Amino acid sequence: MELYTINTGFFKLDGGAMFGVVPKTLWSRTNSADENNLCTWAMRCLLAVEGNRVVLIDNGIGDKQDAKFFSHYYLHGEDSLDKSLKHLGVLPTDITDMFLTHLHFDHCGGGVRYGSHGQYELTFPRATYWSNSDHWHWATKPNPREKASFLTENILPMQDHGVLKFIDLEKKSLFEGFDVITADGHTDKQMLPKMKYKGHTVVFMADLLPSVGHIPLPYVMGYDTRPLLTLSEKQAFLEEAAREKFVLFLEHDPVNECCTVKMTEKGVRLDQTFRLDEL
Repeated sequence: MELYTINTGFFKLDGGAMFGVVPKTLWSRTNSADENNLCTWAMRCLLAVEGNRVVLIDNGIGDKQDAKFFSHYYLHGEDSLDKSLKHLGVLPTDITDMFLTHLHFDHCGGGVRYGSHGQYELTFPRATYWSNSDHWHWATKPNPREKASFLTENILPMQDHGVLKFIDLEKKSLFEGFDVITADGHTDKQMLPKMKYKGHTVVFMADLLPSVGHIPLPYVMGYDTRPLLTLSEKQAFLEEAAREKFVLFLEHDPVNECCTVKMTEKGVRLDQTFRLDEL
């Protein structure tokens, strides 16, 4: 398998919301905030190539919402989904599988775009778009807490165009060498790909671990629907990651692409940070 980082740009979110009950005096040591208490976050995706399969994991925020919507998130940076794919010589028609960890707008918005006639079109017209039935139900019948994160224009066109398929979570695999871990604390049945790469196990962390600043257990996002469940899921996963020396690919960390963790007297802590291409 070959893995490539796909940078789609940066956005800003409230630091307090990103770190929940942890006070700013602590979380600002790793993630500085601007005068409006907003921190910069990446929307870093991953391309996995295995034989004839070209799998894109998440696709960023997209560009089809209006100016008022984007004014809340302060998109910035030179990178975009299109630019990053073109840099690798990958066309939208080359993508065979669009794997969606979950359907919040900053993870799936780039998968649907406006067509030339003002209709919604698929960004990757030959791809199968993968979710799971539990999360799809959760996203299409949203609770009031998450409703603003599940945008129908990002989600329903996948079904309307007949490209949506659901992963069998009992098998927990898309194909051999591409396994799936589920986590329910952030949102119901979030999926984290787990892949073998150059003798390492790489896990795409999505929103179970947004950044290295979230490694200490109490550092749980205020966005999570079940924060105590996130805490227990994160603890179990990070302890395994430390034992097995997993490489953690970080979707939202504004600086660090990957990290490893280690056990210490204070629990699991950061070990090393590095780029994916340094493996």
